[in-house]
Amino acid sequence: MEPAAQIHQWVGRLMGNRFEISVVSPDAGWANERLADAVAEISRIERLLTTFDDASQTNQINANAGIRPVRVDAEVFALIERSLRLSALTQGAFDITYGSLDKRLWNFDTTMTALPDPATARQLVRLINYRNVVLDRGASTVFLKERGMRIGFGGIGKGYAAEQAKRRLQALGVDHGIVNAAGDLTTWGRQPNGQPWTVGIADPDRQGTAMRAFSYLNISDMAIATSGNYEKYALINGRRYAHTIDPKTGYPVSGIKSVTIIAPNAELADALATPVLVMGVSVGLDLINQLRHVACIIIDEADRLHTSATIRLVTPPSIPTH
Repeated sequence: MEPAAQIHQWVGRLMGNRFEISVVSPDAGWANERLADAVAEISRIERLLTTFDDASQTNQINANAGIRPVRVDAEVFALIERSLRLSALTQGAFDITYGSLDKRLWNFDTTMTALPDPATARQLVRLINYRNVVLDRGASTVFLKERGMRIGFGGIGKGYAAEQAKRRLQALGVDHGIVNAAGDLTTWGRQPNGQPWTVGIADPDRQGTAMRAFSYLNISDMAIATSGNYEKYALINGRRYAHTIDPKTGYPVSGIKSVTIIAPNAELADALATPVLVMGVSVGLDLINQLRHVACIIIDEADRLHTSATIRLVTPPSIPTH
């Protein structure tokens, strides 16, 4: 009798985050080889995009800001090109030049007791402007117009890596699996029992050891990403401010506890989660409702639930804490 298919998993740190990679196979040895292939692919992407290695293409672009264009791999060029389209779509709420932010005045912990004045905040974000990223497709170069500008892929890199790892695994014959990049995850195929993959939507008020889900979604062959202020924030005059900065004002966003995006791929889900947090409930939902095959779940600061037009949530009467 042939062995039954099982879930085989790799868990570790990549790109500065916890990754969990799961593949379904009856053959443990083959599955572990495929998991190693996925780790190698994510590590390759990390070397391209990291800002912690002076030799990375990202840092070469940043080091030459205001000086000269830098030639990059077609893969990096295409990712930046897609990022700029997302910036236009979100009216700058998503912006890879966010790396230009001067972080000296933002310390999101218990020691932060006041916001900087508005003039100072605006000065801190003056270099954040996706329109000052100049692409030359023919030469495959990227140029940042202003000295001091920096790009970073914190808002899209994990989702991109998860999606690329999925594609690599599929090309190698993995028909069922999940790549989870610190909560930005992409799924394909089904569980060993033939059921769809099921993902819990985190309750932003029940994190850490008390973490629980308030609802579940079947998301086989889809991706999901969550952004929120429940993990890192400052409490000032009784109001909670997320660690996410609005690139237009230089102020931390408020009003929303968490945003969950469901999309066809993890790159898009990852890249849309933070902009909706920045844009707010009304504008954010309006954007998502205009996008095909994309859905959104928002929990605001008053614990009200908002969903895009296509979402139908089922909340179990009793959800165990785990």
